[in-house]
Amino acid sequence: MGAANYKMYIDGKWANSSSGETFNVINPATEQVIAKVPLGAADDAKTAIDSARIAFDKGVWSEKTPAERAKAIWKLADLVEENLLRIAKLESANVGKTIKYSRESDLPFIIDNLRFFAGASRILEGKAAANYSGIGTSIIKREPIGVVAAVVPWNYPLYIAVWKLAPALAAGNSVVIKPASYTPLTLLEFAKLSENVLPKGVLNVVTGPGEVIGTELATSKKVDMITLTGDTSTGKRIMQAASSNVKKVHLELGGKAPFIVLKDASIDAATEGAIVSSFWNTGQDCTSATRVYVHESMYSKFMAMLVKKAKRIRTGDPMNEKTDMGPLISAKQLQRIESYVKSGIEEGADLALGGSRPKAMKHGFYFEPTIFTNVAHEMKICKEEIFGPVLDVIKYSSIDEAVEKANGVVYGLAASVWGSDITKLMDVANRLKSGTVWINEHGILVSEMPHGGYKQSGFGKDLSMYSFEEYTKIKHIYIDQTGAARKPWYYVVYGDK
Repeated sequence: MGAANYKMYIDGKWANSSSGETFNVINPATEQVIAKVPLGAADDAKTAIDSARIAFDKGVWSEKTPAERAKAIWKLADLVEENLLRIAKLESANVGKTIKYSRESDLPFIIDNLRFFAGASRILEGKAAANYSGIGTSIIKREPIGVVAAVVPWNYPLYIAVWKLAPALAAGNSVVIKPASYTPLTLLEFAKLSENVLPKGVLNVVTGPGEVIGTELATSKKVDMITLTGDTSTGKRIMQAASSNVKKVHLELGGKAPFIVLKDASIDAATEGAIVSSFWNTGQDCTSATRVYVHESMYSKFMAMLVKKAKRIRTGDPMNEKTDMGPLISAKQLQRIESYVKSGIEEGADLALGGSRPKAMKHGFYFEPTIFTNVAHEMKICKEEIFGPVLDVIKYSSIDEAVEKANGVVYGLAASVWGSDITKLMDVANRLKSGTVWINEHGILVSEMPHGGYKQSGFGKDLSMYSFEEYTKIKHIYIDQTGAARKPWYYVVYGDK
């Protein structure tokens, strides 16, 4: 079966790149080309931006009632649900995540998130009207920002795209979105579903290299906001580029999540949580548990159980229902993981498990579940984001030591703490410098709760009503109550002195 041919979606039409060039999309499990996609250029991004600008300025979407926008977004959710299995299979083939993960986790969450913001669009509001000056009434309105540019990553291509699209569209904005070059396919399929639902120009999908398309989106004076989920270095470049017209910037960046196990924790529950949260999506998740801090009194027992459970992880064909972990996204990512593992060994860490490519896999970008012990805080594997199936397990003596080390990196996206004493658990949770802290859990997200980081993990929130507000701007409207013919407010309040 040959590779599928895709086009970009701009102004309600399907288009090739202005150059006519394409690039190949690879299945990371087979290393085979599964699609050809337009290699967009700056001109293509400009065309998409102009389309979004015209659509917004004409009010074809922004001036619809919240109920009208809600109905359309709910329809998109229905269409995704009707095509769930087809999209899940495509996502699995494009990303390498297991079909059961894509089908049972990603797609249901995407549908729920669309429906959440469809409903939320009808209750977005500012403050209630009130008289603060004594002579007039103030009203707060939330209005759409305008043209929103979104750049989304390859690890959750449609999942995170919807995190941006759902609130941006629900608020009345027009959107230009760039998928990662590794994984553009499910977002393009989503655009197909939107053809008869959204007015033309409201959703535009431009494919191509980030340094070209992303730069044009960030620098364009016709774009009012840019939102990125990606690594911290990319976020810094986006911030600099966005200064061209002081556009709003929303960043969800890297992570190096700590996982603290207190000495009264259930070892069985904590090891189970560590396995799942470290190796889901092949560790390619910015909230993945990457540093497990275990109290010295339980360290040996914890390690024995952790390694035993990790050995049960079935790595292989992501389309096989029995597979637990698929391949990494690309050859480049595989080389990155190998480089970090080599660095860990050279700096003195010990391999308790894994550390190489599975010998049984002849094709695909596979890497074994890998666990390091004897890890010092200063090592690269402990401080830098690896973004693969590599876990550090670190012994600690006191809670203060564990919290200090957990906070001792530049990231602050997510963390978890495990134990039985709720007072101690809450104390640790309050001291961890992370946007999300889970207690006796790691990784669960819901549409109603915000997701976003501290420090160099970015700013702004995805998910929840807090995310919705990110895609709006606040307007204060003041209504005079003293009559039209009068002196300025100063004289009314203070007299003619």
